Amino acid sequence: MMSKREMTFAQAINETLRQEMRRDPRVFVIGENVSSDWRETTRGLMKEFGKERVRDTPITETSFTGAGIGAAIAGMRPVVELMLVDFALVAMDQILNQAAKTRYMLGGKVSVPITMRASYGAGTSSGATHSETLYSLFAHMPGLKIAVPSNAYDAKGLLTSCLRDDDPKIFFEHRLLMQTKSIVPEEAYTIPFGKAEKARDGKDLTIVALGLMVSKACEAAEHLSEQGISAEVIDPRTIVPMDKAAILASVKKTTRLLVVDEDYERCGFSADVAAVVADEGFRHLSAPIKRIAVPNVPIPYSAKLEKAVIPDIEKIVETAQNLVKSET
Repeated sequence: MMSKREMTFAQAINETLRQEMRRDPRVFVIGENVSSDWRETTRGLMKEFGKERVRDTPITETSFTGAGIGAAIAGMRPVVELMLVDFALVAMDQILNQAAKTRYMLGGKVSVPITMRASYGAGTSSGATHSETLYSLFAHMPGLKIAVPSNAYDAKGLLTSCLRDDDPKIFFEHRLLMQTKSIVPEEAYTIPFGKAEKARDGKDLTIVALGLMVSKACEAAEHLSEQGISAEVIDPRTIVPMDKAAILASVKKTTRLLVVDEDYERCGFSADVAAVVADEGFRHLSAPIKRIAVPNVPIPYSAKLEKAVIPDIEKIVETAQNLVKSET
C-alpha cells in the first residue's frame, strides 16, 4: 500500500523530477534558471545531480528546445522547461516540425522522448504575451502528446508517465495551481494518457473542464446542487490522446454538455469536445451544447478586463442553469 501525504502541485513536480532522475540517468533538465532555488519545481536538483543534468540556458527557447530534441533523438530523456507557454511560440519550428514529426518521417526508427514543461494561464495581470493557454495550438499538430493536470496527484502521475514515454510530450502547469494541495503518494506511480477522471458525479448535465477550470467547475457544481441541479464534472487530464469514451458516456447519462476552457474559443479544445459529442453523441442530447471559453481577443493586462474574459464560477453556474432549462 502506497504511503501518502499532502503536498503542493509544485512540490509534486519537483518530487517527480527527483525520483525519475534517480531512476534513470538519461533524464536531465534544461531551461532558464532551472538551477535556482527560487524555482520551486526544480529547487535542489542542481545540488543533487550537478550542472551536467540541471542545465541553465540563455533566454533563447529556439536553441535550448532544439538542443533537447537533439538529445532525445540521441537517446537521452530531456525535460525542457519553457518558463511560460507563450515563449514556446519562438520555438514552433523545433516543436511542431522537428519534435512532432521526426518519428513519423523516419518510419518509427527514431524516437523523440522529450518532455516539455510549460507554465500557462491568466490570473496575474501579466499581459497578452505572458498569460495565454495554448494547449489547443499544440494539440492541433499531429505527433505531440498533451497533458493538462488539474491537481498535485495527477501532476505527479502524468509527469512520471511523460518521462517514461518514448513520444514527445508537452506538460502544461497552470501558474495558479502551483500552491494548491492534494494527497500524493510518496512512491512513484503513473497515470495513463487518454484516461479521464470523473471529478464529480451528477445526472443533469456534464461539465468538461481542464486544469484550473476543473476546480472552478466543481465549485460551480456545488452551487448548482443547492438549486437542485446535479452536475457531473469530467476532467480529461490529457487532450492528446483524449478520452472520448468517458465524455460520451457522461453525456449519454446526463443528456447535456457544457465545456469550460481557458483556451481561446476559436478552434480550441472546447470546440473539439463539442464536435466529438455532436458527431458521436448527438442522439443523446436533449439541449444544445454550450461552451465557455476565452473570446477571440488577446488576454488583457487590466485585472478587471482579464477577469471578464476568463471563465469563472458565476459564468459556469449561469450557463448551466440556462442549459438545464433549455430543450432541443
